[in-house]
Amino acid sequence: MVLKELCALRGVSGAEAPVRDYILEKVRKTADHVCVDRMGNVIAFKRGAGAGPRRHIAFAAHMDEVGLIVVGINDNGLLSYETIGGIDSRVLVSKCVLVGENAVPGVIGAKAIHLQSAEERRRVLGHGDLYIDIGAKDKKAAEELVSPGDYVSFDSEWVEFGEGLVKSKALDDRVGCMTMLSLLEEEYPCDLTCVFTVQEETGLRGAKTAACAVNADAVIVLEGTTSNDLGDVEDHLKVCRVGAGAVISFMDKASIGARRLFEALKNTAREGNISWQLKKYVSGGNDTGALQTNAGARATGVISVPCRYIQSHSSVASFADIEAQYLLAHRFLSQGGEF
Repeated sequence: MVLKELCALRGVSGAEAPVRDYILEKVRKTADHVCVDRMGNVIAFKRGAGAGPRRHIAFAAHMDEVGLIVVGINDNGLLSYETIGGIDSRVLVSKCVLVGENAVPGVIGAKAIHLQSAEERRRVLGHGDLYIDIGAKDKKAAEELVSPGDYVSFDSEWVEFGEGLVKSKALDDRVGCMTMLSLLEEEYPCDLTCVFTVQEETGLRGAKTAACAVNADAVIVLEGTTSNDLGDVEDHLKVCRVGAGAVISFMDKASIGARRLFEALKNTAREGNISWQLKKYVSGGNDTGALQTNAGARATGVISVPCRYIQSHSSVASFADIEAQYLLAHRFLSQGGEF
């Protein structure tokens, strides 16, 4: 399965090469023109069928995932780190990781609870209280295996469970990458550009430069988005629901969707009997924020897949929602990308 293969690849922001190489091998077989820009974005163009004027629709999804980077090696052999992307320190304790190009195995640790003071047990342990243990007896032994500047990714198995759910790292946003790979295998009446961006998790950096190379009538970002649909969360704070379909967004903290495109996506989902839902809570941001304004304003929209425990070792999504994202994008293109 393509998504399983994509999620298994290590691609922390700034070190997306394994993901990029995989995607390049695929798109060179399906696109008419493929290039890699100086930031490392992959831009694949496919001409629409037929003669005469055609709409040009672009889709974008980011290749990178959240992770860590080694910033120091301590005398006891433990590694200090900084986060790359937004990671809650509470999801890290006892998680398995892989360090550096040689994928040195490690575990994120903290002081044992029975050694913590009462004050320490009352507060949430921050990143400064945690470390990476690679089993080295001292600093010299650790330096033989890793170095400051080495990227650290989660070591997380792909697990299918429950009623059509999957657990994995990097579902945000390898689901969008897989959807675009599938779109490039099809023929459409409109021109299609698919942009696989880098460094979305560190400030939409790849999208800011990719925008200069994309002269499309509209750009639709394919994302994974937090669902916040469990526990005692009040209804008005639930962003979306896993299993309820693809998520169409009207705005977030980085962008406001073009109204005509927003309505066209909703109508396309209704007419195609495709499961969909609105993103009910204005939160977060994605590559749309950069693609909407850089190199000239353009119409933008977002189709997301709901994810639980996003930006962690163990994100969860529904296969039905992933399929709904593809079906909505596919139907929109099949209708010529009109909005």
